[in-house]
Amino acid sequence: MRTSRILLTAATALAVTLVPLSAEAGGTVSTVAGGLQSPRGLAFSPDGALYVAESGRGGDAPCLTGPEGDEVCFGTSGGVSRIDHGRATRVLTGLPSIAGRDGSQAIGPSDVSFLGKGNMYVTVGLGADPAMRAALPPAGQLMGWLLRNGKPVADIAGYEATANPDRGQPDSNPNSVLALPGGRVVVDAGGNSLLWVPEHGRIQTIAVFPTRTATAPDGSQVPMQSVPTSVALGPDGALYVGELTGFPFPQGAARVYRVVPGKAPQVYAEGFTNVIDIGFTNGKLYVLEIAHNGLLSGNPAGALIQVDRNGGKRIVTQQLTMPGGLALRDGKAYVSNCAACPNPPNGGSGSVVRIGL
Repeated sequence: MRTSRILLTAATALAVTLVPLSAEAGGTVSTVAGGLQSPRGLAFSPDGALYVAESGRGGDAPCLTGPEGDEVCFGTSGGVSRIDHGRATRVLTGLPSIAGRDGSQAIGPSDVSFLGKGNMYVTVGLGADPAMRAALPPAGQLMGWLLRNGKPVADIAGYEATANPDRGQPDSNPNSVLALPGGRVVVDAGGNSLLWVPEHGRIQTIAVFPTRTATAPDGSQVPMQSVPTSVALGPDGALYVGELTGFPFPQGAARVYRVVPGKAPQVYAEGFTNVIDIGFTNGKLYVLEIAHNGLLSGNPAGALIQVDRNGGKRIVTQQLTMPGGLALRDGKAYVSNCAACPNPPNGGSGSVVRIGL
């Protein structure tokens, strides 16, 4: 079973003991913008506006068998929107998107990051063997790429096809990007890898995240891939990476790793479930879970969790539905909501919400 595509399946959750959390703190949640199609990663631009990557709702054709064996259809409904004064305006349009016929479980633009004025970087997901792109029309060839202002700059899926850092079945899903001076850091959720895309030169592997053993719903022991989803720069200058975990998506098994280039990843915090994004503010780590009760629970409620400097955890809010991205600013968290929900043909069911910390 592939592990790079974000799914919610109506099934019974595993009985796994979680690391204890304090009671819900009741962070106030308010809507900033609505009508978005599968909103994912968020970032503030240098001018203070909030941008969100929208994975879209797929399209009409071609339709093919998706990563989980279901039918998905291709379209160019992906894009990036600028949110200012409560209004979302598309600034990049026509980007590739693959989703179910109802517009759910979309794969497309997945994250956005800025480096100075006029440099917007966007990852476009794939969630499959890079060879799958041969079945897509020309517009689909941007899937699995890192873009700068809508133009391709690095073929992340191509790197997975040739380098295959984790030595597993070829599978690429560029999911997060962090723009830094001299290069970009990209998380490939399908390849279980953290990559460096230099300003000039070839892609390099920074780290590979380990496969572990987990208990499947039938009681058997199975290998569980890491499926890293997110990267943030810590206050100490190190990179931090959150993981979704692969099947069977056990509760409490997801980790946040601290990564120093040239060294093996070290576990920084654990006891989370299906992490989709992370970030730091005021020295504290914030962890966004797409499914607080696990992807096999059938419960779409996500959670935002604060981790203090001593490792203590506090649930900020669980008033989220399949959240997909996190940005932090001025004592508030901004979260994209309904990242994998069905989308109507002429609109979107997703939103961005603001949460008091």
